[in-house]
Amino acid sequence: MKVAFVIFEGFTALDFIGVYDAVTRLKTMDFMPELEWDICSFTEQVNDSLGLRFTPTKVKESLNTYDLVIVPGGFSTRTLVNDLEFIKWLQTSKACELKTSVCTGSLLLASAGLLEGKSATSHPSAYEYLRKFCSVVDKRIVDEGDIITARGVSSAIDLGLYLCEILAGHKAKETIRVQMDYQTPS
Repeated sequence: MKVAFVIFEGFTALDFIGVYDAVTRLKTMDFMPELEWDICSFTEQVNDSLGLRFTPTKVKESLNTYDLVIVPGGFSTRTLVNDLEFIKWLQTSKACELKTSVCTGSLLLASAGLLEGKSATSHPSAYEYLRKFCSVVDKRIVDEGDIITARGVSSAIDLGLYLCEILAGHKAKETIRVQMDYQTPS
């Protein structure tokens, strides 16, 4: 199982870290020893929305070799949706078995044409924009089979644990949730 964690200039760090922490525990806690991942970007240098620098392990490489692609959100998504080069790069994930997003990362999936005929969620402030592309559902996680979207920033942890359950089962998800000391929202 190969995972691509996508990062880009101005993304929200918790959108990335929430999923990253849960999913990578599948390997570090021996539920999926074969799990591999890369931090993928379209640019050499990436800073989150507050200036924290992240170093990608893969730059401008096609995403089509991954089984799972995870796209965070952030205010910069509102301009990035119009960056044709970036969107074309994101479209290389089309054949991937599972594409996911947190928060306004769904706007990027939508702009790449990956949400056609699907339902999705995002941060509530982006619902109107997202409605131009797909049906919007006000839930923390919307699972459409090959596309899974998560609502706002804190739902990144929910998505990470949801993916753990899909990939390794309920017991693995619960063990990871307890290790993270995460109480699921009611």
